[in-house]
Amino acid sequence: MSLLKAIDTHPSFAPRESGPLPERLISGNPAFRTWAQDAARGETIHTGVWEATPGETRSVKDETFEFCHILSGIVELTPEGGEPVIYKAGDSFVMKPGFVGVWKTIETVRKIYVIVT
Repeated sequence: MSLLKAIDTHPSFAPRESGPLPERLISGNPAFRTWAQDAARGETIHTGVWEATPGETRSVKDETFEFCHILSGIVELTPEGGEPVIYKAGDSFVMKPGFVGVWKTIETVRKIYVIVT
């Protein structure tokens, strides 16, 4: 098993398709596609590519740490009690454990993610 793993930003395999939990949907009808590509440390670390169509959802990280690198599209994140921040292609950010806010996909977004639970 190699300890070096490239993330395929345009995978050829079928994604897992889903949507927001009903209690987290704020507006629109966003659709999610996830191309999970690796897991490690007893399934506590996950990497892959995620895509979402426009819409607005409540983001709650609880104990989860998530690194995101935007490949395409535009999102606006508004931390609870904070100001909105726009992220677009080429931007990277981290949502730390305890993050609560609004994730608004303005233009269909595709990102690389690394999630640690």
